[in-house]
Amino acid sequence: MAEPVNPAADSESRPDPNEKLVKVFGSELESEAMIVKGLLDSAGIESDLTAGAMVQDMFPGLGGMIILVRQEDAEAARQLIADYRRPDASGDDDETAEMKFTEDPPK
Repeated sequence: MAEPVNPAADSESRPDPNEKLVKVFGSELESEAMIVKGLLDSAGIESDLTAGAMVQDMFPGLGGMIILVRQEDAEAARQLIADYRRPDASGDDDETAEMKFTEDPPK
């Protein structure tokens, strides 16, 4: 008989808490932290989104939400976050595309 599968455990990739984890991101806004976690997940970097108050013994003075990753993934995670935050090189900060509509010439 097969063991029951916990779908919640499969959908969330988290590093083993017994491994050396390092902070790569912190925010007072949970929504911002969730976006960054999704970015890391999409890149295949396992991360743990935690309330800063929950890890006061490891990271004193933290509030809000923090993201922890394995020590060996920290550099790649920080680079990915930095690349995501970097403004577009084209100088156009507006993400919406401009569309020009022309009327048909009179007949």
